[in-house]
Amino acid sequence: MRFLPALVFAIFGLAAVTPALGQETKTNPVVVIETSKGDITLELYPDKAPVTVENFLGYVKSGFYNGTIFHRVIRRFAVQGGGFTPDLVEKPNGESIVNESKTSKLRNDRWTIAMARTDDPNSARSQFFINMRMNLDLDSRMGRDGYAVFGKVIEGENIVRDIAISNTHSVGGMDDVPVEPILIISTTIK
Repeated sequence: MRFLPALVFAIFGLAAVTPALGQETKTNPVVVIETSKGDITLELYPDKAPVTVENFLGYVKSGFYNGTIFHRVIRRFAVQGGGFTPDLVEKPNGESIVNESKTSKLRNDRWTIAMARTDDPNSARSQFFINMRMNLDLDSRMGRDGYAVFGKVIEGENIVRDIAISNTHSVGGMDDVPVEPILIISTTIK
């Protein structure tokens, strides 16, 4: 009877699937954001949000994010960065991308990273935000476009939390700007 489990797997097609010899299993890209508060490590989901991940990785590879800041911090909601210098000058960036919130089916759960945008659903460019709670009102639903999630923080949640509790003020017509600038020193693909 010791052959019974093998027989059951063979009959019902439940045999374990393993990659062929010499074949690599595909892993999701991992990006490290080095900040003035510490490192944040992200896992990206190109299978769910391919356009958004490609866009983000393009900015990472070009060094665009280096020297930008987290310019909007709302405690118990989100931290936003990737578009402004410490002097609050917006960096010129590329074309906007299509919003994948409806097709990806990813939710704005705590620790997920999503693209920031204007009221135009297809206006995301370089800016991103990290959700500090389950922000389900930012999800796509009932025909309404949401904010496109494309990854998740896998290390450095404590760093994101430190950023989220920063003291903020209004400056130059912008609200929720950290009093002490939080610099994105570099972004690298791990």
